[in-house]
Amino acid sequence: MTYMAWQDDLNTGIKVIDNQHWRIVEMINHLHDAMEHRERQEVSDILDELVDYTLSHFTFEESLMEDAGYEFCRAHKRVHEVFVKRVSEYRLRFRAGEDISKELLHTLSHWLFNHIRNDDKAIVDSVRRHMHDVGGEPHQGGWLANALRRFFGGTRH
Repeated sequence: MTYMAWQDDLNTGIKVIDNQHWRIVEMINHLHDAMEHRERQEVSDILDELVDYTLSHFTFEESLMEDAGYEFCRAHKRVHEVFVKRVSEYRLRFRAGEDISKELLHTLSHWLFNHIRNDDKAIVDSVRRHMHDVGGEPHQGGWLANALRRFFGGTRH
């Protein structure tokens, strides 16, 4: 059963970001299914994967904002930090044996959709402008290649 359904108003128009958001929604749905079936080890594994993937996504998104010179980058990063702390606390409570299922799923679904619709939509214009500015230089590989190189490392050619 699908807990969270992707809705068109969640699309930012930046495909790489939209794909990452969609993947997070998919993980939350897997988490919901595991919780419904009371598969504790699977819940633990999915929760760890969700936290790790979300941290990677935040880092990537922050890199794009920094590269684009987004004026509210620091505030956006702070929103990410607060969320990570909150989810980390849920993970600790879960590991201590507490049933955090309903509370966690409610928090994840409401926070994620609100964050995408508000905070992430606010970065779109800056990031798109930056993508357009650097995307026109094929010898540099475009904005995505540069962002991925910066995020994952590697040498420039």
